[in-house]
Amino acid sequence: MSRLVIVSNRVADPRKPAAGGLAVALGESMKKTGALWFGWSGEIIEEADGGVPGEGRLHTEQAGNIELVTVDLCREDHDAYYLGYANGVLWPVFHYRLDLGNYEPGFAEGYRRVNELFARKLLPLLRPDDQIWVHDYHLIPLAANLRAMGCRNRMGFFLHIPMPPPLITATIPHQEWLMRTLFAYDLLGFQSDADLLNFSHYVQSEAHADVLPDGRYRAFDRTVQAGAFPIGIDVDELIRLAETKEGSQMFKRLREEYSRRQLLVGVDRLDYSKGLPQRMRTFRELLTRFPENKNSATLIQIASPSREDVDAYTNIRTEMEHLCGAINGDFGELDWMPIRYIHRTVARKRLPGLYRASRVGLVTPLRDGMNLVAKEYIAAQDPEDPGVLVLSRFAGAAEQLKEALLVNPYDIEHTAKVIQQALHMPLDERRTRHAALLQRIKDQDIHWWCRTFLDTLANLDLPPLLLDAK
Repeated sequence: MSRLVIVSNRVADPRKPAAGGLAVALGESMKKTGALWFGWSGEIIEEADGGVPGEGRLHTEQAGNIELVTVDLCREDHDAYYLGYANGVLWPVFHYRLDLGNYEPGFAEGYRRVNELFARKLLPLLRPDDQIWVHDYHLIPLAANLRAMGCRNRMGFFLHIPMPPPLITATIPHQEWLMRTLFAYDLLGFQSDADLLNFSHYVQSEAHADVLPDGRYRAFDRTVQAGAFPIGIDVDELIRLAETKEGSQMFKRLREEYSRRQLLVGVDRLDYSKGLPQRMRTFRELLTRFPENKNSATLIQIASPSREDVDAYTNIRTEMEHLCGAINGDFGELDWMPIRYIHRTVARKRLPGLYRASRVGLVTPLRDGMNLVAKEYIAAQDPEDPGVLVLSRFAGAAEQLKEALLVNPYDIEHTAKVIQQALHMPLDERRTRHAALLQRIKDQDIHWWCRTFLDTLANLDLPPLLLDAK
């Protein structure tokens, strides 16, 4: 059986509890065949080996039969590749925030340089029958660099963030080169049918690609298969977490403390894509338009720190603190604060108890590739007395979770009305909606996602060809 090679910006030890969703998803497949996981070490060295950018040193660690290999980045490469092109250009543009893009000359060159570094360091570690799976926007051109160096392995790529429409994609500096490099892969995976459609429209309009049967596209003398593979969660693990000591204690404590209240919950990274200021304004509208919620509805909003060295994130933190303070000042009582705002990371083992204690889960991003909090909220509910998920139609999860209450987070007034509907939804309707949602996330869980993508890649009848990466 072929060895699995995973390449991502960061590497996590799948044996550790805090390894994250990708490690959980891939752990089962990696343990079966043995695996190599390659990526950035997280270390920034002030000067690269020999004083030359792009020459980071390798580190190797064994995790059972999984080899973890990482490479250091020098300051210049990190700032141009990670802070610059990946998170200063691709992240905002792919989330439709053209106004927040930082199009400084030199970022694209640093992005190319680090992807070439990854390819150069990875290539000697590969075996002829390895199956390679590359993850996310940081490493889009990696396959093209590997092909140029002679690699003929099967390679798949999965985009964890949204794929924007053609005209938005066209604003990316060097977008022609970037999109061309996608054709060095054998299989492209997207979170949703909408993302796949945006890719299809782009390559037809900009690259004049031929659309072939069975989801294949032909351009640049290469054929690539593309499909939607919505990522899921480990539903059974989440249910177990809800029943652990920490999860149960959190649930009981919140139920006792808020026995006279109705809890709403939001759990997000503090990111401008998550629609948090709009959510706070919507909660204010809920209290204003439906005053019976005063001294009753309480929103617990967890906003985990994220990229705090970037101006856009500093600005949204300031805005959130101002909004939450103003709402609590205008509506709060001595024994009731409308919003409990927490700007830190809450332990994962405690979250299921928080989800289960909340009558309404608010997942209202302005744009999101998938959003797994929506699925976690569903999995954590008591089927006999479940809460209601209010979900942005602009989250990738909305394609699967149609029984949630779907909203446009830009429409503050209407979203407030939908939240009111969720707070007063009859038990029978809550049970019916939850049963359908729970079955769907079980059918398409994280193991289904991993298995489906890798089986599709392994069974493709597309011999790899060399591609000029320039």
